[in-house]
Amino acid sequence: MNVHAWVWFATLGALAVMLLVDLLIVGRRPHEPSMREAGAWVTFYVVLALIFGLGIGLIAGWSPAGEFYTGWLTEYSLSVDNLFVFMIIMARFSVPRQFQQKVLLIGIVLALVMRGAFIAAGAALIEQFSWVFYIFGAFLIYTAATLLRNDEEEEFKENILIRWAKRVFPVSSSFDSGRMTLVTETGRRLFTPMLIVMIAIGTTDLIFALDSIPAIFGITKEPYLVFTANVFALMGLRQLYFLLGGLLERLVYLNIGLSVVLAFIGVKLFLEALHTNSLPFINGGHGLHWAPEIPIWLSLLVIIGTLGVATVASLAKTSRDRKRELIDTAA
Repeated sequence: MNVHAWVWFATLGALAVMLLVDLLIVGRRPHEPSMREAGAWVTFYVVLALIFGLGIGLIAGWSPAGEFYTGWLTEYSLSVDNLFVFMIIMARFSVPRQFQQKVLLIGIVLALVMRGAFIAAGAALIEQFSWVFYIFGAFLIYTAATLLRNDEEEEFKENILIRWAKRVFPVSSSFDSGRMTLVTETGRRLFTPMLIVMIAIGTTDLIFALDSIPAIFGITKEPYLVFTANVFALMGLRQLYFLLGGLLERLVYLNIGLSVVLAFIGVKLFLEALHTNSLPFINGGHGLHWAPEIPIWLSLLVIIGTLGVATVASLAKTSRDRKRELIDTAA
């Protein structure tokens, strides 16, 4: 794809307008969205992503459109996994439900900024050093293995930045009206726990970006597609948090599905690295063109199929478990 500068500026401008509107809506009326409201917004962003991909297909071709859809679906599924940890953070800091929208929105803005920097750095690395795909592939396979071992309840631990903020900033025990600061009766200005929660959300997403960005570079090397796929995956995340609610706890096999997806993309990256190999100790610095290539349509099928099986199996298992509990209780 040959993406002109004006396309980037138009995309960033449209994103800024959407975020500004979102901030105004949440800032003027902090509330916990109803299922209907959350569902409408999630549907809006999903349809918007589908239309955007269709536009890419009509303008640039269906191969880039397939890369966008596959990247968006991958980032969206990884973002759903992030929601587990966000729920733990909200519970850990006892964030009132009406203020959680604001926390998530600002966290998403921070995530977009940080991921934008990661994407720029990743694109520059890939442009200069094709062997970086070996590192990305190994990291994704390692992440897939650790994802199988980790317990979600143990995933969030207060990092050094959160501990430093708690020690340095005077923090009140009240969230007040959801603002970042409040003034006490004595005239002293204190930060509310909102500051600590936002730092927690922002730094946690930074950690998640370490596997999501290499994953999408395994699908497409076009920075514009990588960035827009991340934008559409993150924009509907706040409403998805409220829409799924208790359903997240029923997705017991999601980690397994995501680990399969990450391992698959890791292998795909290794194969691509072999094709463009420049390391002198592998085949004398020449590409191994006999290595199989994984087409984008197969990647899309594998990702959809894996996540679909994981979701259906999760809901079936939790449904069976609930029925057993009811029978045991009745007995």
